Amino acid sequence: MKDLIVSILRDAIERARAAGQLATGIPSIGIEAPRDSAHGDVASNVALTIAKAERKPPRVIAEIIKSRVALPAEVSEVSVAGPGFINFKMSPAYWHSEMRRAASDGRAFWKPRAWELRPGANERKKVQVEFLSANPTGPLTVGHGRNAVLGDTIARLYEAAGFDVTREYYFNDGGRQMKLLGESVRARYLQEHGIDAPLPEDGYQGEYICDIARALKAEWGDALVSVTDLEIFRAAAVKAIFADINQTCTRLGIRFDVYTNELGLINAGLVDAVLKALRERGLTVERDGAIWLRAEPLGLPKDAVLMRSGPDWLPTYRTPDIAYHIEKLKRGFDLIVDVFGADHIAEHQQVIAAVKALGCDITPIRAIIYQFVTLTRGGEKVKMSTRKATYVTLDELIDEVGADVVRFFFLFRKSDSQLDFDLELAKKQAPENPVFYVQYAHARLASIFREGAAKGLTLPAESSAIDLNLLGAEELDLAKRVVGLPDVMSAAAEALEPHRIPFYLLELAGEFHRYYNKPANRIIGPDRELSLARMFMAGILKDAIAGGLELLGVSAPERM
Repeated sequence: MKDLIVSILRDAIERARAAGQLATGIPSIGIEAPRDSAHGDVASNVALTIAKAERKPPRVIAEIIKSRVALPAEVSEVSVAGPGFINFKMSPAYWHSEMRRAASDGRAFWKPRAWELRPGANERKKVQVEFLSANPTGPLTVGHGRNAVLGDTIARLYEAAGFDVTREYYFNDGGRQMKLLGESVRARYLQEHGIDAPLPEDGYQGEYICDIARALKAEWGDALVSVTDLEIFRAAAVKAIFADINQTCTRLGIRFDVYTNELGLINAGLVDAVLKALRERGLTVERDGAIWLRAEPLGLPKDAVLMRSGPDWLPTYRTPDIAYHIEKLKRGFDLIVDVFGADHIAEHQQVIAAVKALGCDITPIRAIIYQFVTLTRGGEKVKMSTRKATYVTLDELIDEVGADVVRFFFLFRKSDSQLDFDLELAKKQAPENPVFYVQYAHARLASIFREGAAKGLTLPAESSAIDLNLLGAEELDLAKRVVGLPDVMSAAAEALEPHRIPFYLLELAGEFHRYYNKPANRIIGPDRELSLARMFMAGILKDAIAGGLELLGVSAPERM
């Protein structure tokens, strides 16, 4: 539809120029839905954008363009509104043709449309989404879940649009946290042997640490009691925790193609290379027993620690991150999506500023930032802390409300908004539960076809055999809403805002439920031809909801 309207406007402007009514060249033409649907199906502000160059009021320009519009059969009306918006109303024939195209294309119709990632993007259109990236220090918590679902959904959208997507997990398997993890496991292992060994300060206290220690005891007996090297304890913990993380991800339908770790970057000399390059450019300073990234030359608010001194120099998170992003760019991705929590905003800005200062083109790098999750039970907040083990694991949440609800709820708020996860609402099978409401719409639509089959009513193989002129205004409104879903998906992917899709599905489900609940709108009734036309509309709606839910990683049940 947008391409058609742009073409119509371009031709009209060209005719107005030829007639001497307009002087400027053909501009970039913006198209959007009118704020008031009564004004039409699509609008353009092109008259406002060229008013200054034309030295005419926008509404006058809009009327000139309107007078030169040649309406094709797909458009029933063109009008001018407000300060100079040009509005178009599509004809029923257009919506009928879109419905038939949707039925013919099947599930492919509901996928997001491909777009240019950036000027000069290579033909393969390579996309990397780095998400979750939880350090292997404990089970995934509810907070990790939002990161995982956001990243996976972005990857699904780009894959569906035809891009070559790499899902990547980057983790820290060195540094102070991992040292504490090894010390915590060793202390529990010694305790299993009756040895008084206190946990280290700020050590990990979860029951999972005890489970790892028991597994080491079962495998090694007391052979490790005198071992002071933490590596065997750390490695055992990382292996066990990653197995748990992968199992949780599988339950949510999440997978990864590549795993990258901090130690690998350090051992390859990439972190040292970053420090050397930053030092050569005068971007580091050594003070207070640390090496700092200088903020002033990079336009940052304050200096940031790159390395801390001790028995050995230890990098902070941001230093390997700089090396990691440089390696990402070297791999030739046209788009690099980083998914991270709001507490890492400053660190991410420092990393990207350093990468740019080292001569890299940071254009492909984009970030999706999410706020934290507040889990409520009985109206009270549930506190979460991996070290103190007063947390709710993601597995526990899935056990309680199901994977579909977890995914939908994590996506149902804009990522940079605080998410309150209401367990009581999540478990309700009622209209106020958004995932239930959308899934119930799909199940209701599926029941229509079971009822039709029971009455010997099935759709013909050729949609041309169905008289869509029998559909009224309410059915056309549903059709308009449903065929707009692919554009919503494309916009959601391009803007890194997957929440747009569940919101749209909820609105679509609401419109269907309201339509279906009216006795006059009985889909399978005494009039066979009208029943077929309404079934055809219902089939498209069912496929749209199923396609949208699939991209969210949520099931579309046939019965509820």
